[in-house]
Amino acid sequence: MSDDARQPDTRRLPTLDPVPDPSAEGAGGAPDAAATDTADGGRAGRFWSARRVPAAVVALVLLAAAGLLLYDVVAVRAHHPAMAWRRWLARELATRHLDTPWVLAAAALAMVLGVWLIVLALTPGLRRVLPMRPAAPDLRAGLDRAAAALVLRDRAMEVAGVQSVRMKVGRRKARAHAVSHFRGLDEVRADLGTALGEGLRQLGLAHRLGLTVHVRRPKKR
Repeated sequence: MSDDARQPDTRRLPTLDPVPDPSAEGAGGAPDAAATDTADGGRAGRFWSARRVPAAVVALVLLAAAGLLLYDVVAVRAHHPAMAWRRWLARELATRHLDTPWVLAAAALAMVLGVWLIVLALTPGLRRVLPMRPAAPDLRAGLDRAAAALVLRDRAMEVAGVQSVRMKVGRRKARAHAVSHFRGLDEVRADLGTALGEGLRQLGLAHRLGLTVHVRRPKKR
C-alpha cells in the first residue's frame, strides 16, 4: 500500500449551509432593502375554506331531487301513473301566470340561493384565520384571531397603570379598550400603543393591522 493511500482525504465536502449571495447584500454587508420589503410585504392571501357543510347540503338535495325525478320517469315509462307531486307541478306551471306572487317568491328564493352559492364559491372564507408571513416558499401558516387577541391582551396587561383590557382583532384592525386606575390616560395610551404595536409586529402577520387604543377610568360605584 502506498503512502498516498494511507493519507486521509482532506478535500472540502459540500454542506447544506446556504452560501450567502453577494447580490442580496448592500454596502457594509446589510441586507438589501428590496429583499426585506419582499419578506415583510404581506402578499400571502387568505386561507380557503373547504365549504364542506354547504357542499354536502347541496349535493344531498340535488341527489334526492334527481333520484325522485328519475324514479318517477322510470315509473311512467313502465306504464305506471305519474306521482301526485309531478301532476300537481305540471298543472300549476300550465295554469299559473308569471306575475303570480307565489311564482315571484319562488324565483326570488332561487335567485338568493344561487347568489349565496356563487359567493361561497368565489370567496375564500376562514375569516377567523389571519395569514402569516411565509417562512419558506412552500410553507403557509395562519393565526387565529382569538389567539392573536389573547397574546395582545397579555402584552397590554404588562403596561403600568392598566387594570383591565378588552382586545378585539379583526381582519384589518386591532382594537384595545383598556381601563386605567392610575397614571395619566395619555401616558397609558401612549405606552399601550407602543406595546401593542410591537406585539403586532412580533405576531408575524402577512398584512399589517391597524391599531386603535381607547383608555378610560373605571366606573365609580
